[in-house]
Amino acid sequence: MPDTADTAGLSIDYPDSGLMVRLSGAWVSATIATVDKALKDLEDIRVSGPAKIDLSGITSLDTGGAWVIRRTLTALQKNNASLSVSDPSPGMTELITALPDALPVPDYGQRIKRNLFERIFSPLGETTLGLWDDVVHSMSIIGAAVRGGQLKFGRGAGLSPAAVVSQLEQMAVNAVPIIALMSFLIGAIIAQQGAFQLRYFGAEIFVVDLVGILQLREIGVLLTAIMVAGRSGSAITAEIGSMKMREEIDALQVMGLNPVGVLVLPRLLALTIALPLLTVIANFAALTGAAVVANLYSGITYEVYLGRLQQAIDISTLISGMLKAPFMAVIIGIVAAVEGMKVGGSAESLGRHVTASVVKAIFVVILVDGLFAMFYAAIDF
Repeated sequence: MPDTADTAGLSIDYPDSGLMVRLSGAWVSATIATVDKALKDLEDIRVSGPAKIDLSGITSLDTGGAWVIRRTLTALQKNNASLSVSDPSPGMTELITALPDALPVPDYGQRIKRNLFERIFSPLGETTLGLWDDVVHSMSIIGAAVRGGQLKFGRGAGLSPAAVVSQLEQMAVNAVPIIALMSFLIGAIIAQQGAFQLRYFGAEIFVVDLVGILQLREIGVLLTAIMVAGRSGSAITAEIGSMKMREEIDALQVMGLNPVGVLVLPRLLALTIALPLLTVIANFAALTGAAVVANLYSGITYEVYLGRLQQAIDISTLISGMLKAPFMAVIIGIVAAVEGMKVGGSAESLGRHVTASVVKAIFVVILVDGLFAMFYAAIDF
C-alpha cells in the first residue's frame, strides 16, 4: 500500500536556460492536489535549453499521480523541443506512458442536434421494436417449452413431477394466505360501498347480485392474476435471471439440455394449475367477506344472502371467470421467462428486468381481461 501520509513534492530549476523538474514523495491520488496547480503553471513554460524531469525522488505512485505526470509531459513536449525523463525504476515510466495523452471527451453533439420530431417519435419507434422483439421471444419460449417437454418424454425420462410440485408449493400453497386475505377485504369493501349506494333506493338486497357477479366474472380472477404476477412472476424472472448471470443456463446448454424445457416448462405448468385454484379460493374468500359485511352493515342474514346468491349467479357466471385463469397464467409465465432470459451480467440489469416483468405482466393481464369482456359481450355470454 502507498504511504499516503507522505506528501507529493515538486522543485523547479532553470540550469543553462533549460528546465529541471524534480518530483519527490508520494504521488498518489490523496496527495497530488497540493502540487496540481504548480504543475498546471509548469505546462505553459517554454525554455530554449533541454527540459528534464527527474522521477528518482518518488517513493510511491498510483494511477492518479501517473495521470498528472502524463498530462504535464504531454504539455511540455508540445512547448519544448527537447524533453527527457530520468527514472531509476522503469516501472514508473511504463505506467506513465501507458496512459493516454488526454482523457476522451463524450460526444453529445448528436443528441443535441436531434430535432423535435426525432425526440418525440424515436422513443416510440424503439418501444414498438421492443414490443415486437418481446412477441418473437414469447413465441420462442412457447415453442422451446413444448419441444423441450417432447424431447424429455421421447427419452423416456418424462417431466419431473418433483419440479412441478415444488413450484406449486411456492406459487399456490404459500400464496393462499395473502390471496384469501386480499379477496376477503375486497369483497367486504365492494359489499359495503354497494350497500351504501343502494340504500338510497331501498334495494340493499341487490348488493348480493353485485358482489356475486362482479367477483365471479371479473374481480376474482383479475386481482388474483395481478397478485400472482407481482409475487410469482417476479420470482420467476429473478430465478432465471440469476441463473443467467451465474452462467448456469449456458452450463445446461453445454450439457445438451434445453434450458427452457428444464426451467420454464415446470413453472408454466405450475402457474397454469395454481392460478385457477387460487381464483377459486379468492372467490370463496370474497363472497365470505361480502356476507359478513352484508350481515353487519345491512342486516342481511346468511340464509337470505345464500338464497339470493343462488338466484343471482348461474354456471355461466362461474365459467366466464374461470376460463380466463389458464390464459392469464400462461401470459404471466411467458412474460416472466422472457424478461429473465434478457437479464445481463449486472445486478442493475436483474432489477430492471424484474420490474419490467411485473409491469408488463400486469398490463397484459388487464388487456386480456378487457378482450375477454368484449368477447363475452359479443357472444352474449
